[in-house]
Amino acid sequence: MPKHTFAKSLTLGATAVAAIALVAAAPATAETEVAEPDSFTSAYTVMATPDAVINNDGAVTPGEPGSMGQFDFRINSDLNIICYDITLTGVTGEYESPAKTATHIHEAVEGQAGPPRIAFPNPTDNGDGTRTSSGCLEGPFTTGINSDAGTDTGEGFTLKQIEANPAGFTGDSHTADFKAGVVRGQLVQVPVGGVDTGAGGAAAGGLDATTLGFLGLGGLAVVGAAGVAVARKARAAGQ
Repeated sequence: MPKHTFAKSLTLGATAVAAIALVAAAPATAETEVAEPDSFTSAYTVMATPDAVINNDGAVTPGEPGSMGQFDFRINSDLNIICYDITLTGVTGEYESPAKTATHIHEAVEGQAGPPRIAFPNPTDNGDGTRTSSGCLEGPFTTGINSDAGTDTGEGFTLKQIEANPAGFTGDSHTADFKAGVVRGQLVQVPVGGVDTGAGGAAAGGLDATTLGFLGLGGLAVVGAAGVAVARKARAAGQ
């Protein structure tokens, strides 16, 4: 259940004015952790690798050798809700980013830098060196990073923008030793219900067998659409 903080002043004068100023300085709205919706309008996967990392100048700046990330996103753009299942392997060290978290979706095409639009809870180690993070966020979104105009880079962003141009967005995470990014990869659209593999089916957006093999999916349905949703619901129910 989302937590709400209410500022309450019992006196007038300087104390009350200061309290009001503090409230005004905080973001008026921010993303909210919500339950998974009953349906999605689109789904995406990211295979994030260290060799795809670039710095803010667009120069190749490799991330941690041997690391890998899989970002699976399910979107209901009508509700402005994004559900995420993020897995990082081979990542060491502490997270670090000027944003409010170190794990993001950036608006950036392949090989170019771009601002973060959504900040996700950082994946945590489950005890075997694999870091995971799952949940659902409802906009409006904030990142904690200000644009040149002085507004948060999440301000005004909606999930319909991802649906309009998924290749224009990238998923990444940052650590203290790899500030430009430990891994990075572009969003690739997949069917909301996963890949139909019975007759050599391919995902939307031109995912062929070679690409699926690279993603580690092979002849399996794409994890990150309906299959992940069912699995998460089963875990929540204690099954």
